[in-house]
Amino acid sequence: MSINVQDLVNAGIFPNAEAAVKEALRVLWQERPGVRIDFAVHQYITEPISVARAAAIAGVAFDRMKDILAERGIALRLGPETIEEARDEIESLRRMLS
Repeated sequence: MSINVQDLVNAGIFPNAEAAVKEALRVLWQERPGVRIDFAVHQYITEPISVARAAAIAGVAFDRMKDILAERGIALRLGPETIEEARDEIESLRRMLS
């Protein structure tokens, strides 16, 4: 049996396709930690984010994120290069500690 997004909308489970997709992504994000980690690694490689920010995205501790990056052969960018990056790191660490 194959179910598509429109079937869920037609059944009245979701008001529209966008709502169904958002819910599916939310559940995927919660239930599959590997997805969060893979996305965080991708963001770290492609965007100027810190290890702390990547850890926050992945939902793991700072030291665990460093290990994940090292295991994947990704060089660490330690220390903020700008004031904004420093603020971002502080905010990410505050969220992780709360």
